[in-house]
Amino acid sequence: MASTPLRFLVLTGSQDERIRTAWQSLQQILSDHAGVEVVGVYCGEDSIPPDIAADLVLVPGGDGSMLRGSRQLGNRQLPILGVNLGRLGFLADLSPDEFQRSLDSLCAGNYSIVEHLMFQCTHQFADGTQQTDLGLNEVTITSGGSLRMLDVSLGIDNEDVTTFSCDGLIVSTPIGSTAHNLSAGGPILRQDLPVFAITPICPHALTVRSIVDSADRLYRLSVREAPDGVMLVIDGQISRPVSGSDTILVQRASESLRLVRLPEHSFYGTLHRKLGWHGQLEFRESRGGRGRRN
Repeated sequence: MASTPLRFLVLTGSQDERIRTAWQSLQQILSDHAGVEVVGVYCGEDSIPPDIAADLVLVPGGDGSMLRGSRQLGNRQLPILGVNLGRLGFLADLSPDEFQRSLDSLCAGNYSIVEHLMFQCTHQFADGTQQTDLGLNEVTITSGGSLRMLDVSLGIDNEDVTTFSCDGLIVSTPIGSTAHNLSAGGPILRQDLPVFAITPICPHALTVRSIVDSADRLYRLSVREAPDGVMLVIDGQISRPVSGSDTILVQRASESLRLVRLPEHSFYGTLHRKLGWHGQLEFRESRGGRGRRN
């Protein structure tokens, strides 16, 4: 009896010519493999039918495509696999050639699914209305077009923690810690940690540093006397203006990103390959049994 094919749902993200061309090549690879079936192809503006049956979600593109795809999946987070067409690719870390070589392993079930923290960001407006978005990387309040330093107040649960004088503030998940957070001097977090990193952008005081706290807390942000041009930015893809009467709430989402990992891929291996972060990896055993550097 023939085995059941591995069912792929494909999210192409956009009508970008580069992604469309790459998808045509990937489509040929999939059609040539007897062990797979493509059950649907959707771009970034499409709604995914809630009853569609798929084993894996394939996202050609880069990390931006993965961010968009995770939000597009909404409250039904299927296992997602990215094929990197860009330069860096922390989430989409398989090249097209690696994907083709891995198809047999994927069909055989030789992969793991790692769950990663997602967040829910609620923007409460002065008129009492609110907008809630699902996100994966980070929430950023930025001075934007105001070109002015901001006073961003941070509350955690029921405690008023501090006010940062800065050009902006980032609340990052571990997945997002190697993105804007890292560029702003924030810490690299192992991707499966249940925490948020709060990192000020260009703080006025040199003693102000990032903090890391539990993902099970509620984070409350506001901007005193926000000038025109201040923006709320979610995952670098959603943006809207912020006024001095608005409140931004960030908390763990009930959904989790379900990222497909092949056996030869690891978090630290990705840091080595993508960021050149490795220091001195070579060790050897001394006669006394203790490791020492070469």
